[in-house]
Amino acid sequence: MLFRSETLPPPGNLHVAEPPASDRPTTAMLKADIDSGATGDKVAAYDPGLSQLGTDDEAAGNPPSHERIALARKTETASARVRKAASPHGGLNSWVIPGFCTTIGGIGAILTLSIWLF
Repeated sequence: MLFRSETLPPPGNLHVAEPPASDRPTTAMLKADIDSGATGDKVAAYDPGLSQLGTDDEAAGNPPSHERIALARKTETASARVRKAASPHGGLNSWVIPGFCTTIGGIGAILTLSIWLF
């Protein structure tokens, strides 16, 4: 981590492991897939919610079936390439900050040298 502000406050700093495959998945497993970063659409961190996934469906009398949850887990899982690209700490974008600092330093050196010589 580059800056202290990148450290998540509690409970966001809790590690969430990717749940194992199951014949009868639950909505908690689907939420753990999302929180662990397996879907590639958010940073791997615990996300406290007011109500868990599927709570609204259950309250409406239409709880999601295990087959629907299994389908959601299968279609939402991201490839390793997408996970690597979504990683804020390295991955494909690990060159951005060093490249930016080098560019700014180079411009400053060229301007300083130009002013000093001319």
